[in-house]
This record gives sequence, C-alpha cells and structure tokens, in this order.
Amino acid sequence: MRPDDKEIERAAEVLRKGGLVAFPTETVYGLGANAEDATAVGRVFAAKGRPTSHPLIVHLSASQHLDDWAVEVPDAARQLAARLWPGPLTLVLRRHPRVTLATTGGLETVGVRVPDHPVAQALLSAFGGGVAAPSANRFGSVSPTTAEHVRTELGEAVDMVLDGGPCQVGVESTIVDVTSDTPSILRPGGATREQIEAILGTPVEVHASSAIRVPGQHPSHYAPRARVVLVPPEEIITAAAAAAARGERVGVLLPADATEMPTSVHAVVTVPGTAAGHARALYGVLRDLDEQGCDLILASLPEETGLGLAIANRLQRAAGPRPTA
Repeated sequence: MRPDDKEIERAAEVLRKGGLVAFPTETVYGLGANAEDATAVGRVFAAKGRPTSHPLIVHLSASQHLDDWAVEVPDAARQLAARLWPGPLTLVLRRHPRVTLATTGGLETVGVRVPDHPVAQALLSAFGGGVAAPSANRFGSVSPTTAEHVRTELGEAVDMVLDGGPCQVGVESTIVDVTSDTPSILRPGGATREQIEAILGTPVEVHASSAIRVPGQHPSHYAPRARVVLVPPEEIITAAAAAAARGERVGVLLPADATEMPTSVHAVVTVPGTAAGHARALYGVLRDLDEQGCDLILASLPEETGLGLAIANRLQRAAGPRPTA
C-alpha cells in the first residue's frame, strides 16, 4: 500500500528535523537527508559506511528548481532536463552556494536529478527543498530495490522508510557531466546513451573514471557477499560445472537462451529476455543468491546497447577487486 498524505508529511518533517528517510525512486531506494543540512548529510555517510569524499545526488521535485541548486547551467543540461526529467538522469553541474560541501564531497560540482516515482515526488513536494540521497544500502553492496532490502540492511540507522513497492527501472540513474563543452556519461544507467545522443544530436563518450568524482566509480561496487565472476555466455555452463566439482556453492545468472544447467549447481536464475526485465531483476537476484548461500556467482555480460550498457557496468563493478582487510 502506498504511503498516504499523513505518512508523507511525517517523512517530510523527519527531514526538516535532520533525520534520514529512505524512499523509493524509479531506479533504486534512496537514503535521504536535507541537502542543506551538513549534520544530516553526515548521518547518511555514517549509516552507509560511505567515504565522505564520495558526493551525494540532490533530488528535486521539478526541473524548474534547477537554477536554485546549480549555476552556469548550459543549454545541453536544459535540453536533457526538458526531455528526460522526471526520470533516471543525473546532471553534474556547478554547485550553487546553497548546496553544502558535505553533500558534494568537497567538490564545486553537484549531481542533480528529478526522480520519476509518485512517492518520491510527493515527499520532495511536501519537504519543499533538495534531498541528498545515495542508494539506501551499505557502501559498495547491492543497491536496494524494495523497502524490505532497506530495512534488512540499514535497520535502525534510518529514521523512516517509505514503502513504494519494487523499483521499476532497477539500476541507478545515468550520470552525465555537463560542466564542459562536451557532455559525457560518467555512469551508465536508466537513461540510455542512445536517448542522450538523440537529444544532444552528437555522440557522447562513456568514461569509466573521471576527474569529477561521482557515485558508482569505485572499482568494487554493487557487490553481493558472494564472489562474482564474469564468463562468456557460451562458457557459463562448463564454468559452473567445473566450479561445482571443486566444491563451490555456485549461483548462475543463466542467459535466457542457454541450455539446462547441471544438477550439481547450487542455484540457477534465468535472466529475463529483455534488457528492461534484466535491469529490473538484477539486484534482487544478486541478493537472493546471497541468501541461498552461494559463495560464487557466475554471470555473462549483455550486449552493451540500450540498458545493456548499465547492466554490464553493474556486473563489471560487482566483479571488481574487493577491498582487503
């Protein structure tokens, strides 16, 4: 059941008093704080175990508020906002003085977006300001796409959780740097490269790293507890059988057109046949395989077009080198 007006107003009041509210967006659940309250923003970093140098995205209720949170907004940013907001697009712009340096990780740039979810929209409108919100999970782990994921992972660190049901996109927003004359994608996401290029009328590069720090560029990110290994789709059945023979509890993200897995494999999830379905299911599947006790997850990268680019990015980060104690 969607939160009613009283619950939304109560959540807005929590934000006004410096509290943390987890709320749904079309991409993943966010962990929100008042973007102008450095102390509240500090609670977000503490709850997530996130380095304070990693900037947070500021969520707004409508594109008309953009100039209240960013300065020197270029035409390219306005074109993208006009076509893709509300939606899964974050624009990196020059910071307005009202945005605390705590929110931007000390940078003079700020990521801004307008989410496309009725609960997020209701909360932002009731609050009347910007909400700084990364994904509502521990830093580096699998992002949450249900309210239950948030409650399980963050528990009492969150003052209030608004339950808006499962997220419909399932992977985070696309981050586009529009601070230079040549816009570029710093994180693939729910808005596709093809959409952005069509709006701007020019090719747009995708950068695995950049001088501007943005969410999602850590070598290991979106990672389950189980080790993730990427293999070509034509080799995934052989690799799974070999790992099972070594005594590993193997979970497999099986391509939709693959043949049946050996019974020795611990857990198998068939990937939806569409990119939209794959993206929507991805994080939930990774969490489920953890819960089933897998210590190894095998997956294959999709074709890197449309949403496939974002899915491939998330799987590559999930398979990245883990921090050592």
